[in-house]
Amino acid sequence: MTAQLPVLAAGALVWRETEGEVRVLLVERTQHRDHSLPKGKLDPGETLPQCAAREIEEETGVRIALGAPLGTTEYRLPDGRDKVVYYWQAFVDEEEAERAPFEPNDEILELLWLPLAAAKARCTYEHDVDVIERFEERLAAGHAHTFPIIALRHAKAANPFNWEGGDASRPLTDRGERQSRAVAPGVAAFGPRRIVTSSAVRCRQTVAPLAALTGIAPRATAEISQESSVDPRAALEARIAKAVRKRRGTVLCSHAPIIPEIVTAVVHAANGLESERTHRASMLHTAEFTVLHVSAGDTPALVALETHAPAEP
Repeated sequence: MTAQLPVLAAGALVWRETEGEVRVLLVERTQHRDHSLPKGKLDPGETLPQCAAREIEEETGVRIALGAPLGTTEYRLPDGRDKVVYYWQAFVDEEEAERAPFEPNDEILELLWLPLAAAKARCTYEHDVDVIERFEERLAAGHAHTFPIIALRHAKAANPFNWEGGDASRPLTDRGERQSRAVAPGVAAFGPRRIVTSSAVRCRQTVAPLAALTGIAPRATAEISQESSVDPRAALEARIAKAVRKRRGTVLCSHAPIIPEIVTAVVHAANGLESERTHRASMLHTAEFTVLHVSAGDTPALVALETHAPAEP
């Protein structure tokens, strides 16, 4: 008998600060009349970060940018299948929280913004309490506020052995075009504020759907191209140190040989240590991206990292 694949879902621990007090968003579901963190099932063609951001906005009206991941919860559904839910922390300011256009509906009856202790007491399910407690640990460590530095490898490009022009002029293939469209919402879910791309055509084409989705004009530079005459390590360290200093979420779209330099530069700027995990996070296939979450406190720290691939049709 073939084992059934788990049902995948994604959600977020959405939080705000009200008069200096941290409050967490719970939803009361209309049908079940239970209280839980907002979440929803993964749709075909979605990445998990895209799903989390979409579900939060659909269920609550609150638009979020995902922060650092908070791990997963797993439980058995009534039909016997396993369900795995991926969570992120997501800060919203008071203005965004208050203007969320929520109306009770067939799925969600009420939104509740509760202090941490009250939220844990109100949760119907213990696995939601676990997620809140993970966030409390982050909060205690001073890592609740983060910003992302995102290393994105370009999508599938024309074969260099069959291309008559220069390497930098190689365009995306049809598959690469699909990948670039598929990956854009997942990258956008982390709320980047700046897009920097290699000047190579394949990189500029990769970020075009992301630019259209976010309204951010990409900045193309030869500094992070394969053909750069500049030492990529020195240029990257300076660029990333500036992004970290300004606490500015940034996407850097580049090539397989340059991605490890990007990841290493972020790790160093965030006072982290290189490891097997950071090494694996830099070995990206086409259109994959690694998000390095850096704390926004006085002393930068690498809080978490995660890697995602486009959900290709």
